[in-house]
Amino acid sequence: MGTMNIKESINDTRKGFEESFATGDFYNRQTQDFEHLNRILEFVKISDGMRILDLGTGSGYLSFPIAKNNPGCEVIGLDIVNAALEANQARATAERINNLSFVSYEGIDFPFEAGYFDLVVTRYALHHFPDIEHSIGEVSRVLKNGGKLFISDPCPNECDKERFVDDYMRLKKDGHIKFYTKDEWIDICSRHGLIIVDSFDSSIRFPKKKDTAYGYEEVLRKHDKAVIESYSLVETDTELYLTEQVNNIMLIKK
Repeated sequence: MGTMNIKESINDTRKGFEESFATGDFYNRQTQDFEHLNRILEFVKISDGMRILDLGTGSGYLSFPIAKNNPGCEVIGLDIVNAALEANQARATAERINNLSFVSYEGIDFPFEAGYFDLVVTRYALHHFPDIEHSIGEVSRVLKNGGKLFISDPCPNECDKERFVDDYMRLKKDGHIKFYTKDEWIDICSRHGLIIVDSFDSSIRFPKKKDTAYGYEEVLRKHDKAVIESYSLVETDTELYLTEQVNNIMLIKK
């Protein structure tokens, strides 16, 4: 993807999330799953004194509980959506969470020095990143040696060779790029010195309003019925529901 296209894609993502945020459904049901959240919080094993980056923090879904549960750590949420970051900062101030702050960036280079963080966490964000190699390179750069990266992001089903799920996700113009398989993550991350140490699987039932999914009938016609059925597609009068598998992967910087 060329530099202009990367910037356009980042702007699409920013615009899509600003619109969601403005309509008040930014903290919406599609990303809330307390069982999954608790599993992540146990899995990442945080200890006192850590510096933690929540990449693509959005509404602060990970960064708020991490900061509250670990007052001895410094937690920073990084994102491109200013309205969300301002709301998060106001909430952190109101709740007197002094070890949590939010930083805005342009979606390409991270505004931190090398080796600054002990842990980078990211949930349901990386499929929006147009230059994934560069972004994972930036994660590696800002991590200390021995620091860890935790990725939670949906993945395509094994039978989905034509990537129906990506065509479907792109119906909402919010800068979806692609979902990666576990092997693809291992491959990308290993190029930047990040080696897998542990993982677990989960799933998400993902609602999409039909009025934001213009052309969905065409996408459904284009793809194999068995592949579509593998995602347990349910259609109501106003919505579509897809069940997606999720990779939850811990990597270490060697």
